[in-house]
Amino acid sequence: MSSTSMHTVWVRLNAVVFFGLSVIISLSGMAAVSKIYHPDKPIIHKLKLNKMRSLKSHGGVDRALLSFNIHADMNPTFHWNVKQIFVYVVANYKTDRNPKNHVVLWDKIIEATDADKVIEQSNVFVKYALVDQSDGLRGEDITLQLMWDHMPITGFMWMEEQDPKTRSKFTLPMDYQ
Repeated sequence: MSSTSMHTVWVRLNAVVFFGLSVIISLSGMAAVSKIYHPDKPIIHKLKLNKMRSLKSHGGVDRALLSFNIHADMNPTFHWNVKQIFVYVVANYKTDRNPKNHVVLWDKIIEATDADKVIEQSNVFVKYALVDQSDGLRGEDITLQLMWDHMPITGFMWMEEQDPKTRSKFTLPMDYQ
């Protein structure tokens, strides 16, 4: 084979395909890095217990049903690389058996294409009951907090949570209702 012969079609196709892949990977990397300096904290006006509906022993475990009020503007969390936000309300509490308990009570998906990215609802009944592994809920201090997961078009998913100073707290009753 002489040094003046041309490359085959396969060699040229290989070069074009891998050049295209290199460009796509580079652009994806730049897209993922572009979110670093974007202010992505929502404006949480209110997340507060509205009404304690019931606290019962259910099959050897405590189960609390409640409703809450929520008002959060999720617009700041969106930028051009966010496809959707998974928003959820978590109840945190301590028991003697388990010093750290996190229970999801409610969730919602907000997509970038949604016109309204503000969550403003009153008397929202929980989707998932506040259930303890034993009978340790009575008289416990509960903290409600808003958490959200960013789901980007490209790049890594990441999770954030409400500032601890702005979280809502309440105490469950000592007796079953």
